[in-house]
Amino acid sequence: MSLWSRKLEMPSAERALPGRDLAMPVPARHEVLGTPLVPPFPDGSENIVLGMGCFWGAERIFWEANGVLTTAVGYAGGFTRNPTYEEVCSGLTGHNEVVLAVYDPNVVSYSEILKLFWENHDPTQGMRQGNDMGTQYRSGIYISSERRRVLAEASRQEFQPALSNAGFGAITTEILEVGEFYYAEHYHQQYLHKVPNGYCGLGATGVTCPTGIASFE
Repeated sequence: MSLWSRKLEMPSAERALPGRDLAMPVPARHEVLGTPLVPPFPDGSENIVLGMGCFWGAERIFWEANGVLTTAVGYAGGFTRNPTYEEVCSGLTGHNEVVLAVYDPNVVSYSEILKLFWENHDPTQGMRQGNDMGTQYRSGIYISSERRRVLAEASRQEFQPALSNAGFGAITTEILEVGEFYYAEHYHQQYLHKVPNGYCGLGATGVTCPTGIASFE
């Protein structure tokens, strides 16, 4: 298998890199919001882990959203313990580049967070997002309860007809149990705040996601 082919195919647990026990050190506070990057988070808050391409741009979408208390970028959906960015990019961890968004459900609902997710990337591209190609750029919703799985799947089903009518293909977004969220290196956290003109590979479809999923909450 070529290096390029390897980066487009999920590795098995047996073939994945083992990683390490030591967690990645991260700053105590969010560069923009001034809130904690790591738990414990405020009482009553909820959180969600999402993959939608390069995590730099994905994180900015959520830290700018009303009701979001803090955000962080990291890795999830794979096998390697506490991976490095270079390991994730190798295609041998199974991890996705993801954003953790902690939010106040009294201000913004889970369904509204999902709407931001669907409308701010192209969820039909498989193992890529625009020019970014590899398993770490896949679309994913990583859920923590059965209720959230039902809501996420309902939102996917409702968004598909709108995408199809606009000429897009089938949604490839994976909806899986969240498992472990591993924080990315400190220099990735709030990257587009530190480097305002930095690269952002996210590309929205311009298709509006229906809001009917709110009725499930």
